[in-house]
Amino acid sequence: MKKLFLSTLSLIIFIGLFAQDSTGVSQLGRGGRKNAKRQRINNLIRMEEEGDLIFNKHNIFGIRLATDGYGINFEKGKFKTPTRTMLYQFELNEKKSPKEHKINSGDGTINYSSVVPYKLNNFYIFKLAIGEQRLIGGKGNKNGVAVTALYTGGISIGMLKPYYVDVVKHNNTQESSRMTFDQLAKDTTVYEVQGASGFTVGWGHLKIKPGLNAKGAMRFDYGRLNQTVTAIEVGLTGEYYFSKIPQVMLVPQKNFFFNAYVQIMFGSRK
Repeated sequence: MKKLFLSTLSLIIFIGLFAQDSTGVSQLGRGGRKNAKRQRINNLIRMEEEGDLIFNKHNIFGIRLATDGYGINFEKGKFKTPTRTMLYQFELNEKKSPKEHKINSGDGTINYSSVVPYKLNNFYIFKLAIGEQRLIGGKGNKNGVAVTALYTGGISIGMLKPYYVDVVKHNNTQESSRMTFDQLAKDTTVYEVQGASGFTVGWGHLKIKPGLNAKGAMRFDYGRLNQTVTAIEVGLTGEYYFSKIPQVMLVPQKNFFFNAYVQIMFGSRK
C-alpha cells in the first residue's frame, strides 16, 4: 500500500512538472511570434517615417496634357526591389496637328459648332507599354517628395477617324449633307460649311495604323501617405507608325511624332 501511494505521488508530480514545462514552451512560442510581429510593424513604421516606398504593387490613373494632344492612362506596377518596379501601362490619347485652328462657322445669328478648316482625320491612339521605374530619392519624411525615373516601350494602335462637316449647297440651303474636306476639294459644286458633324460621325470608316512607342520620364510623388499615390510626371515620348498619318490637308504627312508632356496621377499601393 505504501509503495502504491509513493508511485501515485511520483506520477502526479511528474505530470505536473511536464505540464508546467509544456505551458512555458507554448507561452515562449506565442511570445516569440508576438515579438516578431511587433518587430515587423516597428520596421514598417520606421521605413514609413524615413520615406521608403513599401508595397507589392500599385494601380495608378493619370490625366495627360502633351504638346500635341491630351489623353488618359492606367498603370499597374509590380514591386521587384526597394528601388525597382516593373510597369505595365495602357493609354488612350488624341493627337492633334500643330496646324489645326478652330473657327466658328455661321453668320453670327445661329450658334453653329466650331470647325477645323481642312482637317482630314481625328487621330486617336491606344498604347500598350512595358517598362521599369527606378527610385532616385525617397521622401525623407512624410512631407517630402519621392523622385523616380522611368522608361517604357511598346506598341501603338493608331485610329484615323474621318473628319466630317455639315454642308449645304450654295443655291439650296434646305438640304444638308456630310462631307470631308477632301471630298469638298474634289467636288466642283459650291458648298457652304455649317459646322462640324461631331464626335459620333465617321466611325464606320475608321482606319487602323499600327506603330511603336517609347518614352522616358521623371515622376514626383508628393503624397503624404505611402499607401496612396499623388504625383506629377513630366517626360518625352516618341512614336513611329508604319504608314504616314494624314491629319490636315496641305500639311506634309509623317510617320514619326515626338512630344513633351505633363501628367497628374492618382492611385494606391498595396
